[in-house]
This record gives sequence, structure tokens and C-alpha cells, in this order.
Amino acid sequence: MSVSMLSTFVKPMHPEGRKFVAIFAAITLVLFLLWEPLGWIGVGLTVWVYYFFRDPDRVVPNEDGIMVSPADGIVSLLEPAVPPIELGLGSEPMTRVSVFMSVFNCHVNRIPAAGRITTVAYHHGKFLNASLDKASEQNERNGITVELSDGRQYGVVQIAGLVARRIMCWSEEGSDMQRGERFGLIRFGSRLDIYLPSGAEPTVQIGQTMIAGETIIARLN
Repeated sequence: MSVSMLSTFVKPMHPEGRKFVAIFAAITLVLFLLWEPLGWIGVGLTVWVYYFFRDPDRVVPNEDGIMVSPADGIVSLLEPAVPPIELGLGSEPMTRVSVFMSVFNCHVNRIPAAGRITTVAYHHGKFLNASLDKASEQNERNGITVELSDGRQYGVVQIAGLVARRIMCWSEEGSDMQRGERFGLIRFGSRLDIYLPSGAEPTVQIGQTMIAGETIIARLN
């Protein structure tokens, strides 16, 4: 199957972005009426908003025993950490992989490994810089716990940031999810923490670029 040049640059847009593109397009029309150079600035901002809400299809690897990245971005932390209490994963440290998303990344989030969602928990908090370690505890967040077919569990936490003030999670408790399936979105830059299940070994390193649904982030042993 060939890939056209157009499809390389033009990606599907998530429905959440339609109203924002419409707002920016309307503002752009007004700016053109006021002064043409301002109008072209509006065009650039409208294109950026569309680009932010892009939701491209991803080629999810079908290899057994792997977990994929839940977000586009850069691995910012890789360390043992106690998961948030609301996930119900216990008080012992688990390997945490943090993926930081800039405003230029695709912000649709995907399930790392197939399983059943047992917990969805929203926690109100601050809006600190999401790249900081303390953001895991202090920032507003939404966490899900997923149970694998072998009974092991892992957690994924969507964390708000300085600019990101809207966390969306449209998956519910009891939902059976497939690897790479979309489960949520964070508007305008933030971070995702993945708490790996026992026995899983991370395959990434700090500074590595992640592609949601495609990059293998860990192997299940």
C-alpha cells in the first residue's frame, strides 16, 4: 500500500479540535478585515490548532509481550516510584516511565497493553510545569489502572501542566482495551506517567522520542 504525499502532511483531526479550529478561523476572518498581515498570522495560528489536534492512524506492533508508548513526546523520567494511591496499585515502588508532550506533539493518548480497565480516577491539583518530578504528586491528573490477562496490573496517569488545563478520558471502568487503542487526550502540552507491571523491563531511555501506539516502551516477562 502506497502513501500519498498529501497524506504525509494532512492528518485526520480529533473531533475535540473542531470547535477550536472554527473559533480561530472566525477570528482570522476578522483579522483580515482589520489588516491583512494580521489575517495571515491568524491563518498560521489556525493551522497550528489543527495540527495540535491531529489524530493520525498508527501502526501498532503485533509482537507478543510488549507495551507501547501511550503518548508522543520525550522520555523525561525513568525511575522507581510509588504510584498514586487512587490507582489501587499498592504502596511499593513500581518502575515509572514519564513521557513529556510539548505543544507540538500529537496529544491523543493510547493504551500501552491490552487489558481491562479496573479503575478510572480523577484527582484535582495544581498546574505546575509537567516536566518536574513533583508534578506526579501535585498536579491535576487522571489515572487508569489496567489488568492484563495474566492478572498483573499497570497504571497510566495523564498529568496536567502549565498550559494543559483539560484532561479527557473517554474510557470507562470495565472496558476491555486493545494495545494502541485511543483512551484519552490532554489539551495543550503535558505528561503521561506509565507504572509498569511487575516483571516488565523498560526498553527506552531518558531523552528518547516516543510515538504513541508504535514505540515499544517495555517488554512483559
